[in-house]
Amino acid sequence: MWKKALGILALTVLTVTIGGLAFLYFRKPAMAKPSSSSVPMTAQRIARGKYLFEVVADCDGCHSERDFSRFAGPLIAGRRGKGFAFPAELGLPGNVVAPNLTPDRETGLGAWTDGDKIRAIRDGVSRDGRALFPVMGYPRFRHMSDEDVEALVAFMNTLAPVRNPLPTTSLMFPVSLLVKSDPRPAGNVAAPDRSDKLRYGQYLANLAGCQECHTRAERGRPVGQPFAGGEEFRFSESLMAVSANISPDPETGIGRWSERRFLDTFYQYKPYLAEGSPKSGPERFTVMPWLGFAQMEPEDLKAIYTYLMTQPPVNNKVETRPGYGR
Repeated sequence: MWKKALGILALTVLTVTIGGLAFLYFRKPAMAKPSSSSVPMTAQRIARGKYLFEVVADCDGCHSERDFSRFAGPLIAGRRGKGFAFPAELGLPGNVVAPNLTPDRETGLGAWTDGDKIRAIRDGVSRDGRALFPVMGYPRFRHMSDEDVEALVAFMNTLAPVRNPLPTTSLMFPVSLLVKSDPRPAGNVAAPDRSDKLRYGQYLANLAGCQECHTRAERGRPVGQPFAGGEEFRFSESLMAVSANISPDPETGIGRWSERRFLDTFYQYKPYLAEGSPKSGPERFTVMPWLGFAQMEPEDLKAIYTYLMTQPPVNNKVETRPGYGR
């Protein structure tokens, strides 16, 4: 009798497990129908989109070809938006690829509508209905205002087409199934009130991925305390950097920094924009977008500083360049 009961229990568990996996395998991510309207291509909107793409959201950081033999990996001319396959050394759960964002019809977004692009950026759903891996940042981009996401798409529409065939992202099990839970329709998002320095700083810090990069994660999922640093970015055996603690802890973070020091930390790299970023070895390797943030408007950096200073301080000493004493 007991054997029969145990057999029934085992069969029930197996049936539930198989049923659960089948549900995860066949279900679609939450998605809304993409807008059928086109983004107005005005000069003001394109300029704002350029600022978001190149500076605040650092789209170049993942979607453009960069020269990491030079400090901060400056963009290689003519290779903006061509896409990038993340190195296996980063420890992501599978082969993760940042796709070609240029208007090339065969290998880029040339066949995508503006609505398709907006849905991918904010909702995390590709044109073919696939859930995108959240390293792309859509969990934070879903808070991007309607005005800003349209501006971003307007600028993307001006990119020169670059033919660059890339594989589609291929995730390991069970992440390949669990990732379907991440997309969520953004709906309509109002523009932030810039007169509210704290809220506007939160908005900009979110778009810039400050918490995402400065929080320790495992396989793309945060496990550390927000803004405490410690996230490793390993591109090869010799190229590795660790994100700094940017919480307002006075001993191990930026708690003693003045607003002026915060701005100067970024603006010290402005000369590189005109003169070119110098050659750099592993001892100065960084994925921090210093060259982009060096172009950020002072009021925007001040707002981010205001927001960061309101976050809980975390005492966490980080060696940002292990082996090089920094």
